[in-house]
Amino acid sequence: MHESERHRLILSVLNERPMATVRQLVALTDSSEATVRRDIGALDRQQKLRRMRGGAEAMEPPLPGPPGASLAPGQGIDLGRKRAIARRAVEMCADGESIIVNGGTTTFQMVHFLASRTLQILTNSFPIAAHLLYHSRNTVIVTGGTVHREQGIILSPFANDGSRHFSARRMFMGARGIGPQGITEADPLLIQAEEKLVGQAEELVVLVDSSKFARQASLVLCGLDRVSAIVTDDAVTEEARALVEAAGVRLVVVPVPV
Repeated sequence: MHESERHRLILSVLNERPMATVRQLVALTDSSEATVRRDIGALDRQQKLRRMRGGAEAMEPPLPGPPGASLAPGQGIDLGRKRAIARRAVEMCADGESIIVNGGTTTFQMVHFLASRTLQILTNSFPIAAHLLYHSRNTVIVTGGTVHREQGIILSPFANDGSRHFSARRMFMGARGIGPQGITEADPLLIQAEEKLVGQAEELVVLVDSSKFARQASLVLCGLDRVSAIVTDDAVTEEARALVEAAGVRLVVVPVPV
């Protein structure tokens, strides 16, 4: 990864939360500790962040992220999984493509790895749109409607929210659960928002950590036959692998750094 890409990635993370440790930035950038410390020093001299003992802190308060997106005590493992899954999802994209990114805690982590890309991105997530506008070179398009603060999504009560005019190579979304009946959610608002976007993409890619295969929610968004690929972490069970294989869905398993 080039220096400019690392700097963009580090600043992108500090726009999500007020501080980050050297260890977290090493894992995020796939760089050595010495390289990350040099990057922090360079960005500190440029007054783009503040160097602190063992890491760096943001110059300004972070932009709002989706519920659960920040790194709270005890969330490091889950965040590591989400980041690894999000990184692999972005690797599936080629510059110049059009994609849809639905609101969610795992899809939000894609913003860091999209920082140095050039895609056309439609999103119904206010936090994702805001982050990409300030920290990437992508073309950002949002759906029309009201911002629902709790979920961070933009949703219109009308049929034409602008999304039907957008054609995407892939749509990336999370899920509350995955099972034989398909992709499930618990929030009717999320189902509403997702239903408007699913039909606009050639492929549907679901980003979930391995625990989601053991969960079920009350609302079914779509069957597994609509899903092109599922990206998950390497703790996925053999039972879950068999479920996905039987449905004819591509399973992408991502190793998670310890």
